[in-house]
Amino acid sequence: MTHDTPIRVDHVGIAVESVEAAEPVLFALGCRKLIDESTEQGFRWAQYDFGRQASRLELIAPEAEDTFLTEYLDKHGPGLHHVTLEVADIDAVIAAVESADLRVVDYREFEDWTEAFIPPSNPT
Repeated sequence: MTHDTPIRVDHVGIAVESVEAAEPVLFALGCRKLIDESTEQGFRWAQYDFGRQASRLELIAPEAEDTFLTEYLDKHGPGLHHVTLEVADIDAVIAAVESADLRVVDYREFEDWTEAFIPPSNPT
């Protein structure tokens, strides 16, 4: 199954032990910090862009001992955590993903957006 839905990379998420320790590399590349927030789920996320370019990077770091992110870092170490795609029609994309024998492991609707997660066990 295919679709004609426009898709763009919104941001790339990088799991790190510490935002402060990781962000000097981003600043050296010319990034500017857009957002820096802590969550109720025990992790912090900071998002950066390259000036007027649409490309964004996101650092995510644990702030609590026992979170999904501490487990992830223990198992995989720092590095690529997720790629977030912005799609014009999420239902069409989910249908195409599922028809390719991939599964959506989580689906959430918020006031301003809807998100669906494909497990990272799929290498692409």
